[in-house]
Amino acid sequence: MKGRKRTVCWIALACLVVPMFASYFFDDMFSSVSQLFKTPDILELGWDSRDLGNFIGDYSLLCVCGGLIVGGILLDIFGTRTMGSVFMAMMCLGGLMAYGGVAGYFPKDTAIAIGRVGRMLFGLGSEIAGVAVTRSIAKWFRDGGMSLAMGLQLAIARSGTALALILAPIIVGIPKEYYSVADTARPALFGLYLLAAGLLAWAAFALLDRADDRRKGKLSERGTVAGQDKFSFKDILTLLRNPRFVLIGLLCVSFYCCVSSFKKFGTSVVIPRFGIEDTMAGTMVAMIPFFTIIFTPLFGMLVDRTGHAVRWMLIGSVAVFAGHLTLAFAPQGVEFFGYAGIALLGLGYSLVPSAMWPSVPRLVPEKNLGTAYSLIYWIQNVGLFFVPKIVGGIFATRQGLDGAMHVEFLFICLGAAAIALALWLRKICGTQLD
Repeated sequence: MKGRKRTVCWIALACLVVPMFASYFFDDMFSSVSQLFKTPDILELGWDSRDLGNFIGDYSLLCVCGGLIVGGILLDIFGTRTMGSVFMAMMCLGGLMAYGGVAGYFPKDTAIAIGRVGRMLFGLGSEIAGVAVTRSIAKWFRDGGMSLAMGLQLAIARSGTALALILAPIIVGIPKEYYSVADTARPALFGLYLLAAGLLAWAAFALLDRADDRRKGKLSERGTVAGQDKFSFKDILTLLRNPRFVLIGLLCVSFYCCVSSFKKFGTSVVIPRFGIEDTMAGTMVAMIPFFTIIFTPLFGMLVDRTGHAVRWMLIGSVAVFAGHLTLAFAPQGVEFFGYAGIALLGLGYSLVPSAMWPSVPRLVPEKNLGTAYSLIYWIQNVGLFFVPKIVGGIFATRQGLDGAMHVEFLFICLGAAAIALALWLRKICGTQLD
């Protein structure tokens, strides 16, 4: 890429990262205050850990029930701009409903129902919006720098998680003896403002993308598509028959559950394990996205230059597995080991996606990228639907250190599965992803 084209590409990327930053913040807005839900008597909201676990897990319900696959197909049929705009709007609508559920406008049971429905819409909208963003980056950076661009997008998006983890305890007002509905709703209100900004940024990108297509002489988003390049439902079966593609999807779900689901309840693990205060626990867990801000773009450049994508996925999986072993079995009450375990999770969370997401366009034709990414996200969301519910259930029945250890055993098993899948993928890929 040279001159003006390169500048426009980076402007497009700048527009694309804003809605993802907002989505990550809203998704993790309660992660660093999850410990409050273990004692619902101090919350005017009245939710307990099981309610929070259901609320978090419902992010993935519509995705798991086929919404992701349908959304990805619609992206490939009708174009990224059109359907991306629809699902960006759905993300914002779901965020508004989720805020309504936690803002005290309704009786508890009604509020939980509205909040969970909003969370479902937000989740489906966010996931398809993420597919649209990833597909757009693949389009704009196909001539070079794709891993770096995707790494930067992930890094900036995850800074939304970092902001949520650090800011939520502050704006909620931890520590207090009692928390009003207004206290616990503040992170959601702030996140709602960010979602609105993200929608505006996507609109700016859509205009830029449309202008670029017109400059290239395309009559529509999909341009003039040759018969052999049109989307066919048979393409889904072709993808599912590709063992490399399926293994990347399975690696994705086991790996992301190790980190993403951990973040949602991370403070409930590190507080009893290492004896730290609530606000410091949020800062400790926030190291995960902060590491990705620094290292994801660097690892993206590394993958661009060296290749060996599967090897880097394996190393990242080992780092996450080692991180959970440290969090589970390091000496009790020694803060250093808490920071060490979180650092390993952060390194792995930077490395695996840097190699994984840019590998998909090397395995899948461009006409099927929307469907391909959606299928992987669907597999991922199956895990992200069930694991938070399981973790919330554990914390609802087991308190303190006992609950933290049982949760960590779950994450250790998932980490071991990620390593096994990465080894299998390396065995069958040969040089295809080198």
